[in-house]
Parts: sequence; structure tokens; C-alpha cells
Amino acid sequence: MPSSARRVGELARELTACAKIRLSTLAASIVSLMTPESWMLAILCVIVGVCLGGWPAFRRAERLRAQRDALDQELVRLRITHEEKLASIQALQQTFEQSRAAMRTEFQSLASQVLEEKSRVFSQSSQTSLDTLLQPFRDQIESFRRRVNEVHDASVHGQARLGAEIRQVLDVGLKMGAQADNLATALKGDKKTTGIWGEVQLERSLQLAGLVEGAHYQAQASFRDESGNRRLPDFIVNLPDDKHLVIDSKVSLVDYARSVDAATPAEREAALASHVQAVRRHMDELSRKDYSSLPGIKSPSFVLMFMPIEPAYIEAMRDDPGLFDHGCQHNIILVSHTTLMPILRTVANLWMVARGNEQARALSDMAGHLYNQVAMVAERLQKLGGTLQTVSTQYNSVVTAVAGQQGLSGKVSRFSELSAKANKAMPALAPLHVDLEVHRLSDVVPVKDGESDTQ
Repeated sequence: MPSSARRVGELARELTACAKIRLSTLAASIVSLMTPESWMLAILCVIVGVCLGGWPAFRRAERLRAQRDALDQELVRLRITHEEKLASIQALQQTFEQSRAAMRTEFQSLASQVLEEKSRVFSQSSQTSLDTLLQPFRDQIESFRRRVNEVHDASVHGQARLGAEIRQVLDVGLKMGAQADNLATALKGDKKTTGIWGEVQLERSLQLAGLVEGAHYQAQASFRDESGNRRLPDFIVNLPDDKHLVIDSKVSLVDYARSVDAATPAEREAALASHVQAVRRHMDELSRKDYSSLPGIKSPSFVLMFMPIEPAYIEAMRDDPGLFDHGCQHNIILVSHTTLMPILRTVANLWMVARGNEQARALSDMAGHLYNQVAMVAERLQKLGGTLQTVSTQYNSVVTAVAGQQGLSGKVSRFSELSAKANKAMPALAPLHVDLEVHRLSDVVPVKDGESDTQ
């Protein structure tokens, strides 16, 4: 059965190949003859032959037409033959497929029966050994499953706690964002609020530098200019030797915020230009107030203009490199927190040096007072030594007058023999030999001109 089907298939393929070759040849011939150009050429030749009397050309066209008709008939016959052979080949293939399907079904049935029998025998013979072999694996898998469930439960609880914390952080972030938006809105809309916020930032910088309010700086100190107008500088920084430094805060936020929110480079450039102009206006206004020349302020001939928003300061300086020089020409020094901190730290160091100098002067004064007191004590000791020397001399002269043979004691010694009431013993009297080193005090006590001449 398979060999006959194979032969039928080979025969069908050979017939198909021959038919294809023949059909290709005939089709090529017919196509070459049946093209519109050929028809037009044949008609043109007939017309030209008739017009010119060219009978041979007309006959040749007739022969070509006859050949074409013959080729058409041959093509029809070959097509019919090919279709018949193709139908027979398809019938043989269908028969072969049916036979192969039947054989496959029979083989699968036999294989299923054999496999089922072998499986039943194998399951009966090895069920016990497999149970013994797989029991440890079952136990391990069960333990692993329990562990996985525990880890999963812990992970679920951890994720729930993490989710709650994340939501809490998000809520805090949203609140902070809302507060920041409210602050930005307030700063953009209310100039007074903006000014107060700038002053708070400036005072924070002063405190970070180690300066103390009241001792090192004054906030909103009131002054009168020469015309009697009231002036309120934001901060007056006190310097040693009764000098001052004026700092005023200016906030320019609206145009800078527009530059940050700009959608196009052109909008950003326009907003930055407006921002620079606003900073220049602040400089000019501050210059006209002339805080450094107010009575009672001993300040250098410039005022520090503080911009609390560092990026706004940087963008203004970057967009207009001549902005700083413009401020210097109007006695205004433009500073931010970063550039102001070295100045404030220098002021704090100046106060430390001044405090050290003051302490040194106080120590010097105390040393002078102490020296004067020591000198006064030494002078009094010197006087006391001189007095003691005089007393010692007088004492020795009195002792000599009393205790000698010719003294008073020798003269009254016979009274003890004559009177029974003279019952007390006469003490022995001797002169004192005192060596007082009064001259050593001269190293401490300065000798006065009068005393040196006397000595």
C-alpha cells in the first residue's frame, strides 16, 4: 500500500512537471502573439499590405493567426488533460491520507493498551517504594510551604504598615506642598508679608553668624534724616569702636517665579529681564534713602542690600553682569545669604577681638591696682620697720638705764634687804639685738626724691 501510493505520487509529480513546462511554453507563445502591440502590428501590416499591394505580408499574418488558433486549441486540450490528472492525483492523495489516518488510529490504540498495562504493573510494584522515597520530600515541601505562607503573611503585614507610612508621608508632603503654595501665594500677593519674610531670613543669617540682638545688631531702629523724615532700616549691625553697618532686605519674587514657570525660552528671558529691572528699582530706592548718612549712624558709605532667595540672586547676576557694578555706583552692595555670611562672621570675629582687647585692658588695670596695693603695704611695712627700729633703740637705752650697776635696779636692790614687804624677784633685763631687714623693702617701694636726698 505505501509503495503504490509512493509510485502514484511520483507519477503525479512527473505529469505535473511536464504539464507545467508545456503550459509555460504555450503561454509564452500565446502571450508573445496576443499582446496588443502584436495585434496592432498585424493590423498595421494588413493595412499597409492592402494599401501597397503587399500580399505576402497578408498571407504571413494569416498563417500566424492560424498558428495562434491551433495553439489555443492545444492549450485547451492540455488544460483539460491536466485537470483530469490532477483530479486523479487528488483522489489518490485523499485515499492515502485516509489509510494513514486509520493506521495512526490503530497504532495509538495499541500503544495506549500497552502503556496502560505497563503503568498498572509499575504502579502496583513500586507504589510502596515510591511512598517511602518521596515521604521526606513531602515533609520538606510541606515545611517549605508553611514557611512560605509565614513569610507571605509577614510580607503582607509589612507592606500594609509600609503603605500606611507611605500614605502618612504623602499626606505630610501634600500638607507641606499646600503650605508652600500658600506661602508662595502670600509672598507674591502681599508686599508687606514678603518684606516681613525677607527680614526673618536676614535675622536668621545674623543669628547663624553668632550675632546677638541688642548687643550686636538692632532691628527696625528709628532715625530721622536731615529733613526730619523718619527712616527705618531693617537692621543696624553694631561694630567695635561705635561703628555701624546697615543691612536692608529686599525680596523680588513675582518675576523670578514667572521665569521658573515659563513654558518657552522667550517667556523665561522676558521674565528674567523684568526680574533684573525690579532688582535695579530696589537698588535705586534704597540708594535714595541714604541710610549710611543718617545722623547717629557711623557707617561706611554703602548699604548692604540682602536678597533672601539665593537662586533669584544668582539668576539676576547671571542675566545682568553689570548689576553689581550698578549697585556699587549707587553705594549699594548686593548680597545673598552665601555672600553675607563671611561679612557677618568677620563682624563676629571683630567683636571677639574687641572683647579680648577689653578684657586685656581690664586685666592691665587690675594688675596696676594690685601693684599699687602691694607697694602701699610694703611702704607701710617699711614705716613699721623704721618705727620698730626706733622702739628697739629706745628700749635698749631704757634697759641700760634700769638694769646697770648705776641704774635704777642697782640702786633699789638694797630696799629688798631693808623692807620685809619687798618680796618680789627683780626680773633680769637685757638689751634687744633686733636685725630688721628694712632695706629689702626698697626693692618694692619706689624711693621718693625727698627721701633719697634725706638718706
